[in-house]
Amino acid sequence: MARTSSAAVAVSIKVFRAGLNSSTKQSGRTDRSRIAAAGHSFGGHTAGNLLGLRVLDPETKKDVDLFDSRIKAGVLFATAGQGGDSLTTFAAENMPHLNVSFTHMTTPTLVIVGDQDYTPQKYQLTVRGPEWMSAPYFLSPGAESLLTLFGAEHSLGGIPGYEVTETTDENPEHVALIQLVSWAYLCHALDIEHDSWTAVQKALSEDPNPIGRIESK
Repeated sequence: MARTSSAAVAVSIKVFRAGLNSSTKQSGRTDRSRIAAAGHSFGGHTAGNLLGLRVLDPETKKDVDLFDSRIKAGVLFATAGQGGDSLTTFAAENMPHLNVSFTHMTTPTLVIVGDQDYTPQKYQLTVRGPEWMSAPYFLSPGAESLLTLFGAEHSLGGIPGYEVTETTDENPEHVALIQLVSWAYLCHALDIEHDSWTAVQKALSEDPNPIGRIESK
């Protein structure tokens, strides 16, 4: 989990919106009613801002609203949890962009976490354990489902990329499940088709040796 800043997040969102503005002007090439945002780690933090996550500005003490109504669904992979007393003193003083609230995150979202993700603790970001990464699901009104991968760490089996050195828990089965579940969820949330989402939930719940668990509100 590389360190980032509020400025870096703002730049990322600006670039994303520029691309979105450009693509939505291409008549007949983009379905404007079916746009999703997804991201891993601090990329998930950036995507979360577009989904309704808000960051408390340390100077004005007001929530920064970067919500984009054009985004109709989201997937957050191993994304940082709640701010406030969940943060370490170090994080609260040096990484104010982590002081977030999910109260206004109303966009339909799938949250994916690893139950062995201790990376935030390693970097002194939170006083909590792997459950911190589940906060976007439990604390936001829009998050509909949570996929927990058993034994997965922050890289969730290797989703940052093939042979990327930051992957500490290479697991092709985890990566394949994430791909399957993410695709099925987005098809469901964007109202493309619903059978795949129903099928993947059923298959995982009936698996005698599951590598993960899906729960929904």
